[in-house]
Amino acid sequence: MDEQRTIKIFDTTLRDGEQSPGASMNIDEKLRIAHQLERLNVDVIEAGFPIASDGDFEAVKKVAQAVKGPQIAGLCRANDKDIDRAWEALKYAGERGRIHTFIATSDIHMQHKLKMSDEQVLETAVRAVKRAKGYTDNVEFSAEDAVRTRLPFLARVVEAVIEAGATTVNIPDTVGYTIPAEFFEIISYLRTNVANIDKAVISVHCHNDLGLAVANSLAALQAGAGQVECTINGIGERAGNCSLEELVMTLRTRQDVLSFTTNVVTEHIYAASKLLSTITGIMVQPNKAVVGANAFAHEAGIHQHGVIMEKSTYEIMTPESIGLHQNKLVLGKHSGRHAFTQRLEELGYDLNKEDTDRAFVRFKTLADQKKEMFDEDLDAIVADEIIRIPERFKLLQMSVSSGSFAAPTATIEMEVNGKVKKGALIGVGPVDAAFKTIKKLTDSKASLLAFNVGGITGGTDAQGECTVRLEENGREAIGQGAHPDIIVASAKAYINALNKLILVMERKRVHL
Repeated sequence: MDEQRTIKIFDTTLRDGEQSPGASMNIDEKLRIAHQLERLNVDVIEAGFPIASDGDFEAVKKVAQAVKGPQIAGLCRANDKDIDRAWEALKYAGERGRIHTFIATSDIHMQHKLKMSDEQVLETAVRAVKRAKGYTDNVEFSAEDAVRTRLPFLARVVEAVIEAGATTVNIPDTVGYTIPAEFFEIISYLRTNVANIDKAVISVHCHNDLGLAVANSLAALQAGAGQVECTINGIGERAGNCSLEELVMTLRTRQDVLSFTTNVVTEHIYAASKLLSTITGIMVQPNKAVVGANAFAHEAGIHQHGVIMEKSTYEIMTPESIGLHQNKLVLGKHSGRHAFTQRLEELGYDLNKEDTDRAFVRFKTLADQKKEMFDEDLDAIVADEIIRIPERFKLLQMSVSSGSFAAPTATIEMEVNGKVKKGALIGVGPVDAAFKTIKKLTDSKASLLAFNVGGITGGTDAQGECTVRLEENGREAIGQGAHPDIIVASAKAYINALNKLILVMERKRVHL
């Protein structure tokens, strides 16, 4: 096997990942994710798109100020205003600040979106890199829709931006169109036909529209790429991005055939996945690779027997390698603050004293109702009590009556934009009654797209976890709520989605 190459992991959860419908995060939530990425030891954190909004600018600035390990990148279009604004936020990271500028290079984008010629695009790309170079030596250039770009023109652009000072050149599969063999050839072509290619790191940014983002990224590495742009849980535009956990664990697990390593501390992967799901309300499917609930579960008898005799019969990696502990610290109503705090830290939460106190009170209340507390219960407590978006709507109290002979009725008291409002409506069922009442109290015009209910853990004393997806004027938001009473959990999820929808409606979105 060839000598191992260390691959740079460029995490764009806070930028491309946040562009998933309903995944908007406020500044505090972005900082929580950024600190978890710092624990993961990724090489680069793309913290946002500074020109997109004042909120994005402040988030990039705060991340640049607070995170001390990884490089901090900000995305910007190839124009002076974007680049200047990006550096205004990134300058707090000093030498670790990376300006990431881009322009489209495919015929379909140049003709229909940019309405620019080859020479105009080439000139714009070079000018943008030179502008960025005036602020920092750490400049990345992306050729948007590179895989659908004429290869000779793509090579010209790449060579020109490297000559202008780009130290990283990104070859994105912006629409998830390519296949591994084709992508291997594209990277190989650039390595052969760009004279100064050795002066820059080749990066790849693959979308998952055909389910090939990880496979395409691996093919690019085999062709000579040195950086992969990815996200936690693979979230992102449309079908998402290359999944960080899948890529990193593939490289770790198959070192017999893949001569690559990363700096990622994989034991923090599971905590990162759970934290992101908790903040965004976007849960991973049970059969999701590496971090799904079933990733280390075995139901078939022959599988169970094999794992009991020797884990490697059916497990190609250990749960511990991603931070999923087999021997958990058992928490219950007799557990103290120290054990509670320690477990939160192990799960990746870094709470201040006030937040810890609030979470501990909720923990003790819930522990009185349950025989045993699980990690998933702690995630739900933190999500419900600590990680909050700005709340224009708050649930104060509710009462629901229902039965085989009674009309399902929900009586709800809420705080709506600072004012207390109360109402009651009849519905098809108790959840329908609750949703109708909330919608009336908030004067919402949002439509319910999806409603999912599940138990966070097993047993009749488990907390109920609900996810709600709402849509209004083409914008979507996902809300999550947890409570031992499933109707209360449903109401909390609906209200959480309404609060998020307000943020989504106010945000501008630009994608790579």
